[in-house]
Amino acid sequence: MKAMVTGGGGFLGSNLVRALLARGDAVRVLARGDYPELRAAGAETIRGDITDAAATAAACEGVDVVFHTAAKAGGWGDPKEYEAINVTGTDHVIAGCRAMKVPVLIHTSSPSVVHGTEDIEGATESIPYATHFTAHYPRTKAISEQRALAASDDTLKVIALRPHFIWGPGDRHLLPRLIARAKTGRLRQIGARDPKCDTIYIDNCVHAHLLAAARLREGAPLGGKAYFVSDDAPIGVWTMANRMLACAGQGPVGKPIPAGLAYAVGAMMEGAYWLFGVEKEPLITRFGASELSHAQWFDISAAKRELGYAPKVSLDDGLTRLAASLRS
Repeated sequence: MKAMVTGGGGFLGSNLVRALLARGDAVRVLARGDYPELRAAGAETIRGDITDAAATAAACEGVDVVFHTAAKAGGWGDPKEYEAINVTGTDHVIAGCRAMKVPVLIHTSSPSVVHGTEDIEGATESIPYATHFTAHYPRTKAISEQRALAASDDTLKVIALRPHFIWGPGDRHLLPRLIARAKTGRLRQIGARDPKCDTIYIDNCVHAHLLAAARLREGAPLGGKAYFVSDDAPIGVWTMANRMLACAGQGPVGKPIPAGLAYAVGAMMEGAYWLFGVEKEPLITRFGASELSHAQWFDISAAKRELGYAPKVSLDDGLTRLAASLRS
């Protein structure tokens, strides 16, 4: 098949591109940056932005599947930018698929669309969207997921995947931030608990995306559905952080600070940063404090049953691979 990957230069996107190429698919990448390594691997690269409707539609021409992985993540930033990329950008991807008669769209979403201020333990996809958000990322991802799923019909079939805590070799964001904060003594545990959370190793996340596309191309009546996907091995968030830091010869995480205090400090920092126009992300945000102090793991039975998903790499094997990649 011929696939188009938005955000193909990112952690998930680039690994998805390489997996598609490895099995013989033709791949086009739409990304804001230039990625000569993907061209060298055999991908067609287009330097463009999903906020550009014409460029997005052109990138959709002649493809069988679009994997929409591009998004603006994080717990802080200009709300207009989150709207432009996560909401309007998704609208452009949907419109591009329709204009170019692309039959399948796989939309990368996030479990944060259902995260409020309570623990989530073993929830299924029946859990409703959150009614209050403490950051623009989960708010705009919830809107974009709903629009993507609502667009699914007989001519354009759409599945949304909700991977949580994507990790593994090649991660340029999560682990480097953990290491940088650990080295400067600014990495502290939020709350006294070690709440369980889902993780998903990068190869498992790619596998889930490929399965979703295959099922829709086979004609499975799954359009309009969202699926939680994970390593199927919930683990304490601070236990996981310490194990990842150990792979890099760093850590452990510093002594805990009360979750309520962290949340309050996050609120004050957000207010001060907004008042004085500071663009960089605060050391702690309300969203970050809430995510790190609440359980967030899900029942992935639907993905197993309807997509045929099962993790290909166990959590322990993934950590072994991560450590080896960091040593090299």
